[in-house]
Amino acid sequence: MQTTNLKSQKKDNNISNIVSIEKMFEAGAHYGYSKSRRHPSVSSYIYATKNNGDIIDLEKTSVMLEKALEFVKNLGEQNKTILFVGSKPEAKDIIKNAALSLNMPYIDVRWIGGTLSNFTEIKKRIAELEKYNKENVEGGLEKYTKKERVVMAKKMEKLTKFYGGLIGLKKTPDALFVIDSKAEHIAATEARKSNVPVITLSNSDSNIKGIDYPIVANDSGIPSIKLFTTSIINTYNEGLKSLVVKEK
Repeated sequence: MQTTNLKSQKKDNNISNIVSIEKMFEAGAHYGYSKSRRHPSVSSYIYATKNNGDIIDLEKTSVMLEKALEFVKNLGEQNKTILFVGSKPEAKDIIKNAALSLNMPYIDVRWIGGTLSNFTEIKKRIAELEKYNKENVEGGLEKYTKKERVVMAKKMEKLTKFYGGLIGLKKTPDALFVIDSKAEHIAATEARKSNVPVITLSNSDSNIKGIDYPIVANDSGIPSIKLFTTSIINTYNEGLKSLVVKEK
């Protein structure tokens, strides 16, 4: 699969934010879904099946995480943009807070088709929302009638819901971090077609074929989602610090 040249850069194996298998276990990262829901692409990452529930092999998860973090650190060293994606109830707050902590874009509601494949149109909606927010702060909405302001407010409320997390995004992101690649399959598919590398936290029911950096682990438990997302944040910041040192 072809992606940006970020993938071919020399890897830095000095990753300090790798999560221990003990921490993964404590967070319930090993819990997969029932065997009947297992996708064939993750079969080699299943350690055992107990009471019809798949147990994920955390040693293999650790290896996958390390590869993903090497890529994330490289992104940080180049000050690249990661779009955080996760709309399921267990993930949306974690994804939003993670993105905000890095000043990155995020999508915590339904993925809008064309977000990557038709970014030119998406950018127009983002610009419209930015203009409205600016006018609202500066008092520029006073030139409109009360009825016009009500109509605009309703329209902007809808735009904010779907595009509010994308404010400031001027070009397609350099990578996606996705919670649950099955639930967010449209995002993963668009990224693949748009040549944007994807990192995912994917449970045993997900098709990880074609995903650049899959991390097979529990993607529905809040402790597990937090654990891996925090590792992504810390590693990006580590790479960013390297960039700052180089610039000095």
